[in-house]
Amino acid sequence: MSNRDDEFTADLLQGTLDLLVLKALAAQPLHGLGVSNRINQITKGTFDVKPGSLFPALHRMEEAGWLKAEWGESENNRRAKFYSLTKAGRRQLETETEDWQRISLAIGSALRAA
Repeated sequence: MSNRDDEFTADLLQGTLDLLVLKALAAQPLHGLGVSNRINQITKGTFDVKPGSLFPALHRMEEAGWLKAEWGESENNRRAKFYSLTKAGRRQLETETEDWQRISLAIGSALRAA
């Protein structure tokens, strides 16, 4: 990936990290590394969220009431904090998904315009 690709990813990620985290947790609770891996998977490798971006976002989203966290045991028998969506988090996922779809359509339309 070129530096330009890195800049694109960083810029886009700042505006979409919440949506990606919410989407990653929609199916099941995950620990931090699991969230990062799931985001990488669902974006087909476009986004590789680093802990320095992910954990402050998880904490902020937990404070906002979108996520709840519980301690558990990871697949490698280590203590880990598992995050899951709250009802408010599911509503936020719906809202952000609708917003992103509207923005995406508008940008696509603008790019096709003469």
